[in-house]
Amino acid sequence: MTSPLWITQLTPDLRSRDATRDLRDAVRLHHRIMSLFPSDLGEQARHDAGVLFRIEETQAGVAVLVQSAVEASRAALPDGYGTVRSKTLTPLLDALAPGRRVRYRITANATRKLGLNTTAGRPKEVVPLHGAEAEEWWQRQAESSGLSLHTLESTPLDQATGTRRDKNRVVHARTRFDGLATVTDPAALSSRLRVGIGRGKAYGCGLLTLAPA
Repeated sequence: MTSPLWITQLTPDLRSRDATRDLRDAVRLHHRIMSLFPSDLGEQARHDAGVLFRIEETQAGVAVLVQSAVEASRAALPDGYGTVRSKTLTPLLDALAPGRRVRYRITANATRKLGLNTTAGRPKEVVPLHGAEAEEWWQRQAESSGLSLHTLESTPLDQATGTRRDKNRVVHARTRFDGLATVTDPAALSSRLRVGIGRGKAYGCGLLTLAPA
């Protein structure tokens, strides 16, 4: 039996000061998203609840997609913050099979770690990738996640930024990847869907979503 997985669409009301502040600050948005889940999950609450999210900008406005292994609740949201709609992803997961064609989308923090003999920065420093290098990174990630890509469109996005409670600054470069693919390894794909891909998963990166092609 497939373990439960949920996708929630949080549609902020842009007349809400809380909502607009959250959308501008990746750390604030992380804490707001976590308020949708029980407060007794422990020190690794995001990991244990399988929470991943990303901001979506559409013709209808701004929404935040949230994936989780625990169903979200809007009870802790301030009055007037926005609307919350959830549905199970079980039918999608059950339908994954070799040869299945899908549309994919992921907003990711594409990076690489510099080697010991690098001249591009400090040894072992993690640096963001852009353009063709970011696309090559996603192709490698997709292949190891059980997807064979047919098309790939990459869109650079603004950085996810914010300041944590320990005063350390959060900065994650973001690239959105869209396209068509074929499922090659359903087990690997299901696993990566649940845990996310790449760095910055607490701050709006790494959520891979699929739809029938």
